[in-house]
Amino acid sequence: MNKTDSAYKSIGEVAKILNLINKKNGNLNTHTIRFWEKEFKQIKPKILTGKRRYYDKTSINILKKIKYLLKDQGMTISGVKKLLNNKKSIKLDEFSNNSITVDNIKIKNKLKNISNLIKQIKRLK
Repeated sequence: MNKTDSAYKSIGEVAKILNLINKKNGNLNTHTIRFWEKEFKQIKPKILTGKRRYYDKTSINILKKIKYLLKDQGMTISGVKKLLNNKKSIKLDEFSNNSITVDNIKIKNKLKNISNLIKQIKRLK
């Protein structure tokens, strides 16, 4: 029996949705979600008896944004906080915009080039 999209999801179900799985042992990394709850005030799960967390669609979408920005785009926690605290609405579709992706790729490539140059200089010494 599948839950509808509008139903509240447990922390384990959200970890599966976000694909937060430990590669070494295959367990779900629910601790990551709990950490993000402490860091980002936008995540507001319902906490019921037994301290079980349940997430609505809005909280899950915010978690998806956070994961995308931290894990895929390589942003820092403080950078993501600034972005989420921005008054403007941010949609995941905006992040897939080619101009943003191209800029991030350019920056990452420049950083890789700098890192490679530093390694080469260290080898020369």
